[in-house]
Amino acid sequence: MVLKSRDEIQRMDEANRLVHRVLDGIGERVAPGITTRELDRWAEQTIRQAGGVPAFLGYKDFPATLCTSVNDVIVHGIPNDRALQEGDVLGVDCGVFYRGYYGDAARTYAVGRVDAAAARLLEVTRKALERAVAEARIGNRLSDLGATVQGFVEDEGFSVVREFTGHGIGTSLHEDPEIPNYGRPGRGPHLRSGMVLAIEPMVNAGGSEVVFDDDGWTARTADGSLSAHFELSVAVTEDGPLVLGVPTELETQVSAA
Repeated sequence: MVLKSRDEIQRMDEANRLVHRVLDGIGERVAPGITTRELDRWAEQTIRQAGGVPAFLGYKDFPATLCTSVNDVIVHGIPNDRALQEGDVLGVDCGVFYRGYYGDAARTYAVGRVDAAAARLLEVTRKALERAVAEARIGNRLSDLGATVQGFVEDEGFSVVREFTGHGIGTSLHEDPEIPNYGRPGRGPHLRSGMVLAIEPMVNAGGSEVVFDDDGWTARTADGSLSAHFELSVAVTEDGPLVLGVPTELETQVSAA
């Protein structure tokens, strides 16, 4: 576990500002007919023009700048030439390396008008993240975050993915500690000032089980149900949780049919 100084947190805020600039731009571009490969090319160009480096491209041989996860894909979807369709949901995970530090965040977007069930899934997942972020306070325990996510999500009738976790972040993309989105409260290390956590609930409309495509990356719901993913990088500070990057748009702009 690496504790960051005020200066390091400021630098990480700059990295995450670039991430959220990309995610804002994705939100403006997501529409029926566009492909995830087009979104990926735009994201890479934007990151490089700003002086950053795509964090995911080449990471363990991942072939793209963005993870683009459509409908039943939970995470790690690879951009391709399939045109997005009205009613799809699109999870986009973006990471950058900028001036020595990493930024990482994700949002799930509605493509055009989605049905009420999909809109509710996105809203519940976003609120689960907000509740977990609120628990990122000095003196709380690490498991309080996951317990908060699980309790809220399951009370709303959805399931939490257990195959993947959030993580620490800093000069490495993935640092200790791992942050499960489930568990009992009051366990694990106490949260301390200077910790920076990438908190990322992944929520399924059906069961929590995961299957993988032959590409070794794409993770889907085993039952084919929809999935949503939201992520923020958050610093634990004396003044409470500090969301890095100051997103201009955390709402999903869902228009339910």
